[in-house]
Amino acid sequence: MKPTSSTTLQHQLLIAMPQMDDPHFAETVIYLVDHGPDGAMGLVINRPNGLHLDDLLEQLRPEVPATLEDTQVVLYAGGPVQTDRGFVLHDAGPVFQNTLELDELSLTTSPDVLFALSDGTGPSRHLITLGYSGWGPGQLEEELAANLWLTTPATSALLFETPSEQRLGAAAALLGVDLRLLSRQAGHA
Repeated sequence: MKPTSSTTLQHQLLIAMPQMDDPHFAETVIYLVDHGPDGAMGLVINRPNGLHLDDLLEQLRPEVPATLEDTQVVLYAGGPVQTDRGFVLHDAGPVFQNTLELDELSLTTSPDVLFALSDGTGPSRHLITLGYSGWGPGQLEEELAANLWLTTPATSALLFETPSEQRLGAAAALLGVDLRLLSRQAGHA
């Protein structure tokens, strides 16, 4: 099934099914930033990568010490594509040098948002990833047809308020599903 304007999964969550064996995506939840005839782009939101905002700021401007009280803001592995590039998903409103508005959310890819976070003037709710997840035309649809993903609308509470280690279960719970009870074997009706 090719996506159309009525079947776009933009602003949805992809929830990896237990049979997902790709190590980049097993046990992940992905926020879909874009989905259309040319493919899809999303951010893994539940896989901390071991780095923090202060690590990133130190690389971007080593001469200026971080001023944010909590520079231990966790960074996430957003996916296997462009892992050296940062993506900040945040509440709509603040606009930076490179911000894409996504209805109630925004995605910023310019470093000025990181500096604003450091200075305490950035968006209060944010999620920072290094890298993103991408699918070519029809690729995500094939994975959906193979029962590798569940989909559900994203919620701000899940994105910004739910601890990362609880996001997979919480996303599935939005659908009334307990992933622990599902088989690793894909089935077709």
